[in-house]
Amino acid sequence: MTANALETGARSPYAMAELGEQIALGKANKAVSKTLLLAIMAGMMISLAGVFYTTVSAGAGDMPYGMAKLIGGITFSMGLMAVVLCGGDLFTSSTLIAIPAASGKVSIPQMLKNWGVVYVGNLIGSLMIVWMIVYTDQWHGGHGEIGHSALYIANAKLSHSFGQALVLGILCNLMVCMAVWMSYSARAASGKMLAMVLPVAMFIAAGFEHSIANMYLLPVGLAIKSVAAPEFWAEIGKTPEYFSNITLDNILWMNLLPVTIGNIIGGSILIGLFNWGVFLKKH
Repeated sequence: MTANALETGARSPYAMAELGEQIALGKANKAVSKTLLLAIMAGMMISLAGVFYTTVSAGAGDMPYGMAKLIGGITFSMGLMAVVLCGGDLFTSSTLIAIPAASGKVSIPQMLKNWGVVYVGNLIGSLMIVWMIVYTDQWHGGHGEIGHSALYIANAKLSHSFGQALVLGILCNLMVCMAVWMSYSARAASGKMLAMVLPVAMFIAAGFEHSIANMYLLPVGLAIKSVAAPEFWAEIGKTPEYFSNITLDNILWMNLLPVTIGNIIGGSILIGLFNWGVFLKKH
C-alpha cells in the first residue's frame, strides 16, 4: 500500500477508537467558558437543522409517509455535520466522554460536570433559535403550513409514555453516536459528512428521540400554540385542543427527562463503552 493510500484511506476501527478517546478527552479538559460557548453554538446548529426539517416537512401530507420522513431526515443531518466539522459541543455526542472515563483519564465528576455544562449550553442555544423563529413569524410561511408542521411534530413527540420515550432516546443516541463514530473513519470533510447522513436520516425517519433536537422542536411548538391568532388556526383547519399533548409539563417530564436518560445510555454504553471494551481496554 502506498503512503498516499495510507493518508487518504479510511481509518481502522482500532484507530477510530483511539481518535474517539482523544477527542472525548479534549472535550473533557476544555475550560468551562469555552465548553459553554461551543455548546451554545451546537444548540443553535441543531435547532437550525430543526428549522430546516420543519420547513421541508411542511405541506408533505400528500407525499408517501416514508419518503417525507427520509427527506426530512436527510435535511436534519445538516445539524450534526455542522457540529462535528465546526467543533461544537453537543450533549448527545459528549456522552462518549465515558470512554476516557473508563480508561481512568477523566474522573466521573469531571465527566458529569462537562455533561451538565454542555446540556445547559445546548438549551440556551436552542431557545435562542426558538425566540428568533417565533419573533420573526417564520412559522406563518406556506399559508401556516410551517407552523402546522411544527405543531404536528411536537404533538407526536409528546404522545409517548415515559418508558417509550426512554427507549426511543436509547435508539436515537445509538444512531447519533454511531454517525459521529463513523465520521472518525474519514480523513476528509466530505467523507465525514457522508458518513453522518444516513444514521441521522434513519433516526429521524424512525421517530427516535433526541434530547437536544427536542429542545427546539418542542418549545417552538409550545410557543406557536401559545401565540397563534384565530386566523392561523382557521388557516390550518385545526384548533389548539387538537394539539393537547403540547404542554410544558409534558415537555419536561414526559420527554426531555426520559429522552435524556435514554440518550446517555445509548451513547455512553452502547457506543462508548462497547467500543472501549473491544478496542481500548487493557486486558
